[in-house]
Amino acid sequence: MSENIISVKGIHKYFGGVHALKGVDLQIKKGEVHCLAGENGCGKSTIIKVISGVHKPDGGEIEVNGEKVDHMTPSESIKQGIQIIYQDFSVFPNLTVIENLAFNKVLASKKKFVNRKEFRRIAEEAIKKINFDVDLDALVETLPVADKQLIAISRALLDNAKLIIMDEPTTALTKKEVKRMFEIINKLKDEGVTILFVSHKLEEVFEICDTVTIFRNGENVISCPVSEMDEKKFSFHMTGRHFEEVTEGKKRDLGEMVLETKQLSARGFNDVSFTLRKGEILGITGQLGSGRTELSLALFGLLKPDEGEILIEGQKVNIPNPTKAQELGIALVPEDRLTEGLFLPQSIKRNIAITRLDELSNKLGVVNGDLLDDESAKWVRDIGVATKNDEFPVSTLSGGNQQKVLLARWIASNPKVLILNGPTVGVDIGAKYDIHNLLRNLASAGMGIIIESDDATEIVNTCDRVLVMQKGQITAEVKEEDLNVKTLANYV
Repeated sequence: MSENIISVKGIHKYFGGVHALKGVDLQIKKGEVHCLAGENGCGKSTIIKVISGVHKPDGGEIEVNGEKVDHMTPSESIKQGIQIIYQDFSVFPNLTVIENLAFNKVLASKKKFVNRKEFRRIAEEAIKKINFDVDLDALVETLPVADKQLIAISRALLDNAKLIIMDEPTTALTKKEVKRMFEIINKLKDEGVTILFVSHKLEEVFEICDTVTIFRNGENVISCPVSEMDEKKFSFHMTGRHFEEVTEGKKRDLGEMVLETKQLSARGFNDVSFTLRKGEILGITGQLGSGRTELSLALFGLLKPDEGEILIEGQKVNIPNPTKAQELGIALVPEDRLTEGLFLPQSIKRNIAITRLDELSNKLGVVNGDLLDDESAKWVRDIGVATKNDEFPVSTLSGGNQQKVLLARWIASNPKVLILNGPTVGVDIGAKYDIHNLLRNLASAGMGIIIESDDATEIVNTCDRVLVMQKGQITAEVKEEDLNVKTLANYV
Protein backbone atom coordinates (compact mmCIF):
# COMPACT_ATOMS: atom_id res chain seq x y z
CA MET A 1 0.00 0.00 0.00
CA SER A 2 1.29 3.46 -0.93
CA GLU A 3 2.45 5.80 1.85
CA ASN A 4 1.08 8.70 -0.19
CA ILE A 5 -2.58 9.63 0.00
CA ILE A 6 -2.16 11.46 -3.29
CA SER A 7 0.58 11.72 -5.87
CA VAL A 8 0.57 13.89 -8.97
CA LYS A 9 3.34 13.39 -11.50
CA GLY A 10 4.37 15.52 -14.46
CA ILE A 11 1.17 17.59 -14.46
CA HIS A 12 0.82 20.13 -17.27
CA LYS A 13 -1.97 22.64 -17.64
CA TYR A 14 -2.50 25.29 -20.31
CA PHE A 15 -4.94 28.19 -20.36
CA GLY A 16 -4.82 29.44 -23.93
CA GLY A 17 -1.21 30.40 -24.49
CA VAL A 18 -0.37 30.41 -20.76
CA HIS A 19 1.52 27.36 -19.47
CA ALA A 20 0.22 27.41 -15.89
CA LEU A 21 1.71 24.08 -14.72
CA LYS A 22 4.94 22.87 -16.28
CA GLY A 23 5.22 19.21 -15.38
CA VAL A 24 4.83 19.56 -11.61
CA ASP A 25 5.09 16.74 -9.09
CA LEU A 26 3.43 16.71 -5.68
CA GLN A 27 3.40 13.80 -3.23
CA ILE A 28 1.42 14.10 0.00
CA LYS A 29 1.96 11.43 2.67
CA LYS A 30 -0.88 10.06 4.72
CA GLY A 31 -1.37 11.76 8.08
CA GLU A 32 0.96 14.70 7.51
CA VAL A 33 0.46 18.44 7.38
CA HIS A 34 1.96 19.38 4.03
CA CYS A 35 2.52 23.02 3.11
CA LEU A 36 2.12 24.15 -0.48
CA ALA A 37 3.70 27.58 -0.83
CA GLY A 38 4.50 29.99 -3.60
CA GLU A 39 3.87 33.52 -4.74
CA ASN A 40 0.56 34.53 -6.30
CA GLY A 41 0.36 33.13 -9.83
CA CYS A 42 2.83 30.30 -9.18
CA GLY A 43 0.28 27.54 -9.86
CA LYS A 44 -0.96 26.69 -6.35
CA SER A 45 -4.63 27.27 -7.15
CA THR A 46 -4.35 25.44 -10.46
CA ILE A 47 -2.90 22.26 -8.94
CA ILE A 48 -5.60 22.33 -6.24
CA LYS A 49 -8.28 22.48 -8.93
CA VAL A 50 -6.59 19.63 -10.80
CA ILE A 51 -6.59 17.51 -7.63
CA SER A 52 -10.25 18.36 -6.97
CA GLY A 53 -11.30 17.60 -10.55
CA VAL A 54 -12.27 21.17 -11.44
CA HIS A 55 -9.51 21.33 -14.09
CA LYS A 56 -8.56 18.46 -16.34
CA PRO A 57 -4.76 18.29 -16.73
CA ASP A 58 -3.23 18.46 -20.22
CA GLY A 59 -0.57 15.93 -19.26
CA GLY A 60 0.68 13.83 -16.36
CA GLU A 61 -1.06 11.42 -14.00
CA ILE A 62 -2.84 11.38 -10.64
CA GLU A 63 -2.70 8.57 -8.10
CA VAL A 64 -4.90 8.33 -5.00
CA ASN A 65 -3.83 5.78 -2.39
CA GLY A 66 -1.43 4.30 -4.94
CA GLU A 67 -4.07 3.74 -7.62
CA LYS A 68 -4.11 5.71 -10.86
CA VAL A 69 -7.21 7.83 -11.47
CA ASP A 70 -7.84 8.21 -15.20
CA HIS A 71 -10.35 11.03 -15.01
CA MET A 72 -10.64 13.02 -11.80
CA THR A 73 -13.95 14.86 -11.50
CA PRO A 74 -15.28 16.87 -8.54
CA SER A 75 -17.57 14.00 -7.55
CA GLU A 76 -14.74 11.47 -7.89
CA SER A 77 -12.49 13.70 -5.80
CA ILE A 78 -15.08 13.87 -3.00
CA LYS A 79 -15.62 10.11 -3.30
CA GLN A 80 -11.88 9.65 -2.74
CA GLY A 81 -12.12 11.68 0.48
CA ILE A 82 -10.67 14.95 -0.84
CA GLN A 83 -12.26 18.13 0.51
CA ILE A 84 -11.25 21.73 -0.18
CA ILE A 85 -11.89 24.67 2.10
CA TYR A 86 -11.46 27.80 0.01
CA GLN A 87 -10.75 31.24 1.39
CA ASP A 88 -14.44 32.18 1.23
CA PHE A 89 -15.32 28.85 2.98
CA SER A 90 -18.25 28.29 0.54
CA VAL A 91 -20.86 28.59 3.27
CA PHE A 92 -24.41 29.92 2.86
CA PRO A 93 -24.56 33.10 4.97
CA ASN A 94 -28.37 33.33 4.89
CA LEU A 95 -28.81 29.79 6.27
CA THR A 96 -28.38 28.53 9.82
CA VAL A 97 -25.41 26.54 11.06
CA ILE A 98 -27.59 23.39 11.06
CA GLU A 99 -28.61 23.93 7.44
CA ASN A 100 -25.05 24.58 6.30
CA LEU A 101 -23.79 21.43 7.97
CA ALA A 102 -26.57 19.02 7.01
CA PHE A 103 -27.56 20.30 3.57
CA ASN A 104 -24.94 18.41 1.51
CA LYS A 105 -25.43 15.12 3.31
CA VAL A 106 -29.22 15.20 3.00
CA LEU A 107 -29.01 16.34 -0.63
CA ALA A 108 -26.67 13.46 -1.45
CA SER A 109 -29.18 10.99 0.01
CA LYS A 110 -31.76 12.26 -2.54
CA LYS A 111 -34.51 12.51 0.05
CA LYS A 112 -37.59 14.45 -0.99
CA PHE A 113 -38.58 15.70 2.46
CA VAL A 114 -36.58 17.47 5.16
CA ASN A 115 -36.58 16.08 8.68
CA ARG A 116 -35.55 18.81 11.12
CA LYS A 117 -34.54 16.30 13.79
CA GLU A 118 -32.27 14.55 11.31
CA PHE A 119 -30.74 17.91 10.34
CA ARG A 120 -29.93 18.62 13.98
CA ARG A 121 -28.51 15.13 14.55
CA ILE A 122 -26.20 15.49 11.53
CA ALA A 123 -25.09 18.96 12.65
CA GLU A 124 -24.41 17.82 16.22
CA GLU A 125 -22.37 14.91 14.88
CA ALA A 126 -20.35 17.31 12.72
CA ILE A 127 -19.37 19.82 15.41
CA LYS A 128 -18.62 17.03 17.89
CA LYS A 129 -15.78 15.82 15.66
CA ILE A 130 -13.71 18.95 16.44
CA ASN A 131 -15.29 19.96 19.77
CA PHE A 132 -16.78 23.02 18.12
CA ASP A 133 -19.10 25.00 20.41
CA VAL A 134 -21.54 27.02 18.33
CA ASP A 135 -25.22 27.97 18.31
CA LEU A 136 -26.63 25.62 15.69
CA ASP A 137 -29.67 27.86 15.12
CA ALA A 138 -27.61 31.00 14.42
CA LEU A 139 -27.49 32.46 10.92
CA VAL A 140 -23.99 31.96 9.55
CA GLU A 141 -23.76 35.60 8.44
CA THR A 142 -23.88 36.64 12.12
CA LEU A 143 -20.84 34.55 13.08
CA PRO A 144 -17.17 35.58 13.15
CA VAL A 145 -14.84 34.47 10.37
CA ALA A 146 -13.20 31.80 12.52
CA ASP A 147 -16.55 30.10 13.18
CA LYS A 148 -17.39 30.09 9.47
CA GLN A 149 -14.13 28.30 8.84
CA LEU A 150 -14.85 25.71 11.54
CA ILE A 151 -18.26 25.12 9.96
CA ALA A 152 -16.50 24.36 6.66
CA ILE A 153 -14.11 21.94 8.40
CA SER A 154 -16.94 20.22 10.28
CA ARG A 155 -18.88 19.79 7.05
CA ALA A 156 -15.84 18.31 5.31
CA LEU A 157 -15.44 15.72 8.06
CA LEU A 158 -19.07 14.62 7.62
CA ASP A 159 -18.09 13.40 4.16
CA ASN A 160 -15.32 11.23 5.66
CA ALA A 161 -12.57 13.54 4.46
CA LYS A 162 -9.18 11.86 4.26
CA LEU A 163 -7.40 14.87 2.72
CA ILE A 164 -8.47 18.41 3.59
CA ILE A 165 -6.99 21.18 1.49
CA MET A 166 -6.99 24.52 3.32
CA ASP A 167 -6.43 27.50 1.03
CA GLU A 168 -4.87 30.40 2.97
CA PRO A 169 -6.85 29.41 6.09
CA THR A 170 -5.55 32.10 8.46
CA THR A 171 -5.80 35.23 6.30
CA ALA A 172 -8.64 36.85 8.29
CA LEU A 173 -8.02 35.26 11.71
CA THR A 174 -6.69 36.82 14.90
CA LYS A 175 -3.73 35.24 16.71
CA LYS A 176 -6.07 33.58 19.19
CA GLU A 177 -8.16 32.14 16.37
CA VAL A 178 -5.04 30.92 14.54
CA LYS A 179 -3.95 29.11 17.70
CA ARG A 180 -7.36 27.42 17.91
CA MET A 181 -7.13 26.50 14.22
CA PHE A 182 -3.72 24.87 14.73
CA GLU A 183 -5.07 22.87 17.68
CA ILE A 184 -7.79 21.48 15.42
CA ILE A 185 -5.31 20.71 12.64
CA ASN A 186 -3.13 18.77 15.08
CA LYS A 187 -6.21 16.89 16.35
CA LEU A 188 -7.17 15.95 12.79
CA LYS A 189 -3.62 14.83 12.10
CA ASP A 190 -3.67 12.60 15.20
CA GLU A 191 -6.86 11.03 13.85
CA GLY A 192 -5.19 10.22 10.54
CA VAL A 193 -6.58 13.07 8.44
CA THR A 194 -4.07 14.57 6.01
CA ILE A 195 -3.89 18.36 5.59
CA LEU A 196 -2.60 20.27 2.59
CA PHE A 197 -1.96 23.72 4.06
CA VAL A 198 -1.69 26.40 1.37
CA SER A 199 0.12 29.45 2.72
CA HIS A 200 3.04 31.82 2.26
CA LYS A 201 3.27 32.89 5.92
CA LEU A 202 6.66 31.68 7.11
CA GLU A 203 5.93 31.59 10.82
CA GLU A 204 2.82 29.44 10.27
CA VAL A 205 4.59 27.02 7.96
CA PHE A 206 7.35 26.37 10.48
CA GLU A 207 4.88 25.99 13.35
CA ILE A 208 2.30 23.62 11.91
CA CYS A 209 3.71 21.80 8.86
CA ASP A 210 5.76 18.60 8.50
CA THR A 211 6.69 18.95 4.82
CA VAL A 212 6.87 21.88 2.44
CA THR A 213 6.59 22.06 -1.34
CA ILE A 214 7.28 25.37 -3.07
CA PHE A 215 6.04 26.29 -6.54
CA ARG A 216 7.47 29.09 -8.66
CA ASN A 217 6.28 30.03 -12.15
CA GLY A 218 4.33 26.81 -12.56
CA GLU A 219 7.17 24.54 -11.48
CA ASN A 220 8.00 22.60 -8.33
CA VAL A 221 11.31 24.07 -7.16
CA ILE A 222 11.72 22.11 -3.92
CA SER A 223 9.95 19.61 -1.68
CA CYS A 224 11.48 18.67 1.66
CA PRO A 225 10.84 18.25 5.39
CA VAL A 226 10.25 21.59 7.11
CA SER A 227 13.19 20.75 9.41
CA GLU A 228 15.51 21.18 6.38
CA MET A 229 14.14 24.64 5.60
CA ASP A 230 14.84 28.05 7.11
CA GLU A 231 13.47 31.52 6.41
CA LYS A 232 16.22 32.52 3.96
CA LYS A 233 15.86 29.33 1.93
CA PHE A 234 12.07 29.60 2.00
CA SER A 235 12.11 33.17 0.71
CA PHE A 236 14.69 32.38 -1.98
CA HIS A 237 12.86 29.31 -3.32
CA MET A 238 9.56 31.22 -3.41
CA THR A 239 10.90 34.26 -5.23
CA GLY A 240 14.26 33.38 -6.75
CA ARG A 241 15.60 36.47 -4.97
CA HIS A 242 17.96 37.00 -2.05
CA PHE A 243 16.60 39.58 0.37
CA GLU A 244 18.82 41.85 2.39
CA GLU A 245 18.06 41.77 6.07
CA VAL A 246 16.66 44.93 7.60
CA THR A 247 19.53 46.49 9.47
CA GLU A 248 18.98 47.59 13.03
CA GLY A 249 18.75 51.28 13.59
CA LYS A 250 16.07 52.49 11.21
CA LYS A 251 16.55 55.99 12.55
CA ARG A 252 15.86 58.82 10.13
CA ASP A 253 16.13 62.54 10.56
CA LEU A 254 12.64 63.27 11.81
CA GLY A 255 11.06 66.61 11.00
CA GLU A 256 8.36 68.73 12.57
CA MET A 257 5.06 67.43 13.88
CA VAL A 258 2.78 66.61 10.96
CA LEU A 259 -0.16 64.98 12.78
CA GLU A 260 -1.42 65.06 16.34
CA THR A 261 -4.56 63.81 18.07
CA LYS A 262 -5.70 65.01 21.48
CA GLN A 263 -8.14 62.89 23.49
CA LEU A 264 -9.85 61.80 20.27
CA SER A 265 -12.92 59.60 20.73
CA ALA A 266 -15.39 58.02 18.33
CA ARG A 267 -17.30 54.77 17.90
CA GLY A 268 -14.75 52.03 18.57
CA PHE A 269 -12.06 54.02 20.42
CA ASN A 270 -11.78 56.47 23.29
CA ASP A 271 -9.38 59.18 24.50
CA VAL A 272 -6.64 58.52 21.92
CA SER A 273 -3.73 60.94 21.94
CA PHE A 274 -0.57 60.54 19.86
CA THR A 275 1.84 62.42 17.59
CA LEU A 276 3.44 61.72 14.21
CA ARG A 277 6.46 63.55 12.83
CA LYS A 278 7.61 64.01 9.25
CA GLY A 279 9.85 61.10 8.24
CA GLU A 280 8.51 58.82 10.99
CA ILE A 281 6.88 55.41 10.54
CA LEU A 282 4.50 54.91 13.45
CA GLY A 283 3.05 51.47 14.07
CA ILE A 284 -0.37 50.94 15.63
CA THR A 285 -1.02 47.34 16.55
CA GLY A 286 -3.73 45.39 18.31
CA GLN A 287 -6.08 42.51 17.73
CA LEU A 288 -9.26 42.81 15.67
CA GLY A 289 -11.67 44.94 17.66
CA SER A 290 -8.91 46.98 19.31
CA GLY A 291 -10.13 50.19 17.65
CA ARG A 292 -7.20 50.70 15.29
CA THR A 293 -9.35 50.46 12.14
CA GLU A 294 -11.91 52.92 13.51
CA LEU A 295 -9.08 55.34 14.32
CA SER A 296 -7.89 55.34 10.72
CA LEU A 297 -11.45 55.92 9.50
CA ALA A 298 -11.79 58.95 11.79
CA LEU A 299 -8.51 60.42 10.52
CA PHE A 300 -9.73 60.03 6.93
CA GLY A 301 -13.17 61.55 7.46
CA LEU A 302 -15.13 58.30 7.31
CA LEU A 303 -16.04 58.28 11.00
CA LYS A 304 -17.13 61.39 12.88
CA PRO A 305 -15.32 61.92 16.21
CA ASP A 306 -17.49 62.42 19.29
CA GLU A 307 -14.87 64.58 20.97
CA GLY A 308 -11.20 65.50 20.90
CA GLU A 309 -8.97 67.26 18.37
CA ILE A 310 -6.99 66.48 15.20
CA LEU A 311 -4.10 68.79 14.29
CA ILE A 312 -2.22 68.92 10.98
CA GLU A 313 1.13 70.72 11.20
CA GLY A 314 -0.02 72.31 14.44
CA GLN A 315 -3.34 73.59 13.13
CA LYS A 316 -6.63 72.21 14.45
CA VAL A 317 -8.69 70.76 11.60
CA ASN A 318 -12.17 69.36 11.00
CA ILE A 319 -12.32 66.32 8.69
CA PRO A 320 -15.97 65.73 7.77
CA ASN A 321 -15.26 63.56 4.71
CA PRO A 322 -12.46 61.93 2.67
CA THR A 323 -12.36 64.86 0.22
CA LYS A 324 -11.38 67.20 3.06
CA ALA A 325 -8.85 64.63 4.33
CA GLN A 326 -7.18 64.59 0.91
CA GLU A 327 -7.13 68.40 0.79
CA LEU A 328 -5.33 68.34 4.14
CA GLY A 329 -2.78 65.85 2.81
CA ILE A 330 -4.07 62.64 4.42
CA ALA A 331 -4.26 59.40 2.42
CA LEU A 332 -5.66 56.04 3.54
CA VAL A 333 -4.85 52.62 2.08
CA PRO A 334 -7.75 50.53 3.48
CA GLU A 335 -7.61 47.03 4.90
CA ASP A 336 -9.74 45.40 2.20
CA ARG A 337 -8.40 46.48 -1.17
CA LEU A 338 -11.08 44.53 -3.07
CA THR A 339 -14.20 46.06 -1.51
CA GLU A 340 -12.86 49.34 -0.12
CA GLY A 341 -9.94 50.31 -2.33
CA LEU A 342 -9.92 49.26 -5.98
CA PHE A 343 -12.31 49.66 -8.89
CA LEU A 344 -11.87 46.07 -10.03
CA PRO A 345 -13.41 46.24 -13.54
CA GLN A 346 -11.47 49.42 -14.35
CA SER A 347 -8.00 49.49 -15.84
CA ILE A 348 -4.77 49.60 -13.86
CA LYS A 349 -4.18 53.02 -15.41
CA ARG A 350 -7.46 54.50 -14.20
CA ASN A 351 -7.06 53.03 -10.71
CA ILE A 352 -3.64 54.66 -10.37
CA ALA A 353 -4.58 58.08 -11.72
CA ILE A 354 -7.93 58.65 -10.05
CA THR A 355 -6.59 60.87 -7.24
CA ARG A 356 -4.97 63.19 -9.82
CA LEU A 357 -7.68 63.47 -12.46
CA ASP A 358 -8.10 67.21 -11.85
CA GLU A 359 -4.42 67.80 -12.57
CA LEU A 360 -4.56 65.58 -15.66
CA SER A 361 -7.62 67.35 -17.11
CA ASN A 362 -8.18 70.63 -18.97
CA LYS A 363 -10.49 73.43 -17.85
CA LEU A 364 -13.47 71.62 -19.32
CA GLY A 365 -12.73 68.52 -17.26
CA VAL A 366 -11.54 66.44 -20.23
CA VAL A 367 -8.67 64.13 -19.28
CA ASN A 368 -5.49 64.57 -21.31
CA GLY A 369 -4.77 61.06 -22.61
CA ASP A 370 -1.03 61.63 -22.99
CA LEU A 371 -0.67 62.93 -19.44
CA LEU A 372 -2.73 59.99 -18.17
CA ASP A 373 -0.51 57.52 -20.03
CA ASP A 374 2.66 59.15 -18.69
CA GLU A 375 1.35 59.22 -15.12
CA SER A 376 0.39 55.56 -15.16
CA ALA A 377 3.61 54.42 -16.87
CA LYS A 378 5.68 56.29 -14.29
CA TRP A 379 4.04 54.59 -11.33
CA VAL A 380 3.88 51.14 -12.89
CA ARG A 381 7.63 51.44 -13.45
CA ASP A 382 8.61 53.13 -10.18
CA ILE A 383 6.53 50.99 -7.87
CA GLY A 384 7.14 47.75 -9.78
CA VAL A 385 3.64 46.65 -10.84
CA ALA A 386 4.03 43.40 -12.78
CA THR A 387 1.82 43.83 -15.84
CA LYS A 388 2.25 43.71 -19.60
CA ASN A 389 -0.33 46.40 -20.20
CA ASP A 390 -1.76 49.02 -17.84
CA GLU A 391 -5.01 48.93 -19.84
CA PHE A 392 -5.76 45.52 -18.31
CA PRO A 393 -8.43 45.49 -15.56
CA VAL A 394 -6.85 45.72 -12.11
CA SER A 395 -8.73 42.51 -11.25
CA THR A 396 -6.27 40.59 -13.45
CA LEU A 397 -3.37 41.34 -11.11
CA SER A 398 -2.11 39.26 -8.19
CA GLY A 399 -2.87 40.46 -4.66
CA GLY A 400 0.58 41.98 -4.23
CA ASN A 401 0.37 43.91 -7.49
CA GLN A 402 -3.13 45.12 -6.69
CA GLN A 403 -1.77 46.47 -3.42
CA LYS A 404 1.03 48.24 -5.32
CA VAL A 405 -1.56 49.90 -7.57
CA LEU A 406 -3.46 51.11 -4.52
CA LEU A 407 -0.24 52.45 -3.01
CA ALA A 408 0.68 54.18 -6.27
CA ARG A 409 -2.71 55.90 -6.35
CA TRP A 410 -2.25 57.50 -2.94
CA ILE A 411 1.47 58.20 -3.18
CA ALA A 412 0.78 60.01 -6.46
CA SER A 413 -1.33 62.49 -4.48
CA ASN A 414 1.84 63.39 -2.52
CA PRO A 415 0.25 63.18 0.95
CA LYS A 416 1.75 64.55 4.14
CA VAL A 417 0.37 61.58 6.08
CA LEU A 418 -0.01 58.10 4.61
CA ILE A 419 -2.11 55.67 6.69
CA LEU A 420 -2.01 51.97 5.80
CA ASN A 421 -4.33 49.45 7.42
CA GLY A 422 -2.89 45.95 6.99
CA PRO A 423 -0.63 46.97 4.07
CA THR A 424 0.52 43.44 3.20
CA VAL A 425 -2.49 41.26 4.08
CA GLY A 426 -2.72 38.49 1.47
CA VAL A 427 0.55 39.62 -0.14
CA ASP A 428 3.38 37.19 -0.86
CA ILE A 429 6.96 37.49 0.34
CA GLY A 430 8.46 39.29 -2.65
CA ALA A 431 5.74 41.95 -2.85
CA LYS A 432 5.83 42.37 0.93
CA TYR A 433 9.56 43.08 0.82
CA ASP A 434 9.08 45.59 -2.01
CA ILE A 435 6.26 47.40 -0.20
CA HIS A 436 8.24 47.68 3.02
CA ASN A 437 11.21 49.10 1.14
CA LEU A 438 8.94 51.60 -0.59
CA LEU A 439 7.53 52.78 2.75
CA ARG A 440 11.01 53.24 4.21
CA ASN A 441 12.02 55.31 1.17
CA LEU A 442 8.90 57.48 1.46
CA ALA A 443 9.64 58.11 5.13
CA SER A 444 13.24 59.00 4.30
CA ALA A 445 11.84 61.60 1.88
CA GLY A 446 9.87 63.19 4.75
CA MET A 447 6.43 61.58 4.58
CA GLY A 448 4.72 60.74 7.87
CA ILE A 449 3.48 57.14 7.79
CA ILE A 450 1.14 55.15 10.04
CA ILE A 451 1.07 51.37 9.67
CA GLU A 452 -1.84 49.60 11.36
CA SER A 453 -1.15 45.87 11.52
CA ASP A 454 -1.33 42.80 13.72
CA ASP A 455 1.69 41.30 11.91
CA ALA A 456 4.39 41.62 14.57
CA THR A 457 7.25 40.96 12.12
CA GLU A 458 5.97 43.64 9.77
CA ILE A 459 5.73 46.16 12.60
CA VAL A 460 9.24 45.38 13.90
CA ASN A 461 10.84 45.55 10.44
CA THR A 462 9.31 48.86 9.39
CA CYS A 463 8.35 51.04 12.34
CA ASP A 464 10.31 53.54 14.43
CA ARG A 465 7.81 53.50 17.27
CA VAL A 466 4.69 51.47 18.07
CA LEU A 467 1.45 52.17 19.88
CA VAL A 468 -0.52 49.21 21.24
CA MET A 469 -4.32 49.45 21.28
CA GLN A 470 -6.70 47.31 23.29
CA LYS A 471 -10.44 47.77 23.70
CA GLY A 472 -10.35 51.15 22.00
CA GLN A 473 -7.52 52.71 23.99
CA ILE A 474 -3.74 53.08 23.69
CA THR A 475 -2.35 50.81 26.39
CA ALA A 476 1.38 50.94 25.64
CA GLU A 477 4.08 52.66 23.60
CA VAL A 478 7.14 50.72 22.45
CA LYS A 479 10.16 52.70 21.29
CA GLU A 480 12.59 51.48 18.67
CA GLU A 481 15.30 50.36 21.11
CA ASP A 482 12.80 48.01 22.79
CA LEU A 483 11.01 46.94 19.62
CA ASN A 484 11.04 43.20 18.86
CA VAL A 485 8.49 40.46 18.24
CA LYS A 486 8.75 39.06 21.77
CA THR A 487 8.19 42.45 23.39
CA LEU A 488 5.14 43.14 21.23
CA ALA A 489 3.68 39.73 22.09
CA ASN A 490 3.78 40.68 25.76
CA TYR A 491 1.67 43.78 25.14
CA VAL A 492 -0.87 42.58 22.54
